[in-house]
Amino acid sequence: SVVEHVREMAAAGLHSNVRLLSGLLLTMSGNNPELFSPSQKYQLLVYHADSLFHDKEYRNAVSKYTMALQQKKALSKTSKVRPSTGNAASTPQSQCLPSEIEVKYKMAECYTMLKQDKDAIAILDGIPSRQRTPKINMMLANLYKKAGQERSSVTSYKEVLRQCPLALDAILGLLSLSVKGAEVASMTINIIQSIPNLDWLSVWIKAYAFVHTGDNTRAINTICSLEKKSLLRDNVDLLGSLADLYFRAGDNKNSILKFEQAQMLDPYLIKGMDVYGYLLAREGRLEDVENLGCRLFNISDQHAEPWVVSGCHSFYSKRYSRALYLGAKAIQLNSNSVQALLLKGAALRNMGRVQEAIIHFREAIRLAPCRLDCYEGLIECYLASNSIREAMVMANNVYKTLGANAQTLTLLATVCLEDPVTQEKAKTLLDKALTQRPDYIKAVVKKAELLSREQKYEDGIALLRNALANQSDCVLHRILGDFLVAVNEYQEAMDQYSIALSLDPNDQKSLEGLQKMEKEESPTDATQEEDVDDMEGSGEEGDLEGSDSEAAQWADQEQWFGMQ
Repeated sequence: SVVEHVREMAAAGLHSNVRLLSGLLLTMSGNNPELFSPSQKYQLLVYHADSLFHDKEYRNAVSKYTMALQQKKALSKTSKVRPSTGNAASTPQSQCLPSEIEVKYKMAECYTMLKQDKDAIAILDGIPSRQRTPKINMMLANLYKKAGQERSSVTSYKEVLRQCPLALDAILGLLSLSVKGAEVASMTINIIQSIPNLDWLSVWIKAYAFVHTGDNTRAINTICSLEKKSLLRDNVDLLGSLADLYFRAGDNKNSILKFEQAQMLDPYLIKGMDVYGYLLAREGRLEDVENLGCRLFNISDQHAEPWVVSGCHSFYSKRYSRALYLGAKAIQLNSNSVQALLLKGAALRNMGRVQEAIIHFREAIRLAPCRLDCYEGLIECYLASNSIREAMVMANNVYKTLGANAQTLTLLATVCLEDPVTQEKAKTLLDKALTQRPDYIKAVVKKAELLSREQKYEDGIALLRNALANQSDCVLHRILGDFLVAVNEYQEAMDQYSIALSLDPNDQKSLEGLQKMEKEESPTDATQEEDVDDMEGSGEEGDLEGSDSEAAQWADQEQWFGMQ
């Protein structure tokens, strides 16, 4: 029959052809209900819906899938009324009918694409547990997790592992929901023992158990031991995980190295490139960030990462309205993108919209409770709005939750520095942080800030020289320049400002410091420069007006993409 031809075209992937023919046949069936049998009409509706799904017309596809399920329900009732006569000819027809469970799964996929997760859960919940395939349980687990239904999510992930013991993403899902690594490993022990060359899996589970408990040091050591094994050497996923862990641990240098290594192995890599772009932007390598963004857009503009990378370029170029728009666009593509939430939150904070920024940082914390930079963003918002008490409570909670390491000690010290009463406590915390990690830049910067307040410039210079012995950082060179000015070492101060600008040409404070030094050396030239500045003032105002209009343009567009 003609329905068989439709089925064959659907199996061959001729979706546009199926859509045209099935649409015509369904119209014929509507005009003459006797033309096709109920089972044939059910098939036509499913194949037509599938073609709509392929064309990304999800709402229309849901409508047709719903009609197909209603037709199947009527068909089932008819089958009960008319018992089988034992004719073997009816068997092939019933066997070739599209699966009702598969139809419901496709409907759930449509609902997730339409961001109607509750409807997706409802349609999948309607499938009896025994009839749920691994992909149905996996989708349910992810949907439950997103909805905060952790117990149901764990149950579904475990069911996936029961059916497919090597489902690694399901393993990561369980670990992210605080299921013990030993319990997860026990669910895979049989498969590890029965198949050769799978001895690495138990170590892999152990490594990611450390990742999800926030034990970055042990996670790094365990993944490094895996990565050094000849069979898993140069694995892009492991390198990406290592890069992310180094980033979380505050070791930006090693993080960038691992990202670059992964990128060389896979030039089309997208995962983790948002963090890589952020790190490059922080180092002032804006040209590299721009090139990275262009390359990622050429790979895919349907992922959040390219938009975040471009947003980082705008943010560190002080174009906050544009960064806000790009961050919102990234969130629209992937509402679980932590880096997109952090970008948008930072842009909102710098634009003075602190309360909106707080919402985004809190959502980032919910999605990534072990990432310190999420808490740092929220605490900066509290400090910007003079909510020192809230900042102190949050910093103490982070200290207790993530443990006493150089990062949490520095974060707590940062808040303590805001209150004159807790200055001594800040000093103690920073000393502990620097004892653990003498090269931790944030701790060095905060200790230098404290020494500057106390006017202990010689101590500050010694601290900064020691920190710069094994690394080069724009901020540290600039602060060293400031301290050298304070002790009248002007020539070396100029050298330090120059080094800082060579590392980050956009660092305004270093530029101001250098210009101030040059003016003091040459008063005549300084006077002439001031006259030129006055003459060019009108031009600068014109540029500022242009940037304001652009900001307004991006702010208008941001309304369409803002996270409500």
